Amino acid sequence: MIFTETKIKGAFLIEIDKLEDERGSFFRIWCKEEFESHGLISQFVQFNKSCSRKAGTIRGLHYQVQPHQEVKLICCTKGAIYDVIIDIKPESHTYKHWMGVELIADNHKMLYVPSGVAHGFKTLEDNTEVFYPVSEFYSPESECGIRWDDPTFTIEWPITDSLIISDKDKDWPDFFS
Repeated sequence: MIFTETKIKGAFLIEIDKLEDERGSFFRIWCKEEFESHGLISQFVQFNKSCSRKAGTIRGLHYQVQPHQEVKLICCTKGAIYDVIIDIKPESHTYKHWMGVELIADNHKMLYVPSGVAHGFKTLEDNTEVFYPVSEFYSPESECGIRWDDPTFTIEWPITDSLIISDKDKDWPDFFS
């Protein structure tokens, strides 16, 4: 695996070393020792999968607050997404910075999202699936979110002609801090 730190402190883009032969391919998507050698959380307690029918579907931007802050490892297993993270740790030098990256099933790249970072994505293809282990159990009382179009961040989302988003994600308040 190739770990490349992103412009958001503690977040890594992870590329896979793929072995191929006439049968197909083989690759690791997670290795406790490799993650720990980069100082990353290597214990996950819950594995989630989202399936989105239409391109233009936005999920997020979500995060959990203490004591249930979570690390996520985002992997697109079918289709493609534009994955977005925002650093919301006031003590961080990248506080309020955001970044986006395309994760495509065929390229097998993953995004390691540290705690204290909001996460969301927009599907770029119909029938897209995203698999992501998390380091903490879902806790409704710790759940928070940032609206996809919050003016604090002015995220540059692709595919602006269509948008499918839940009422819950539409109704997150503006980020004030």
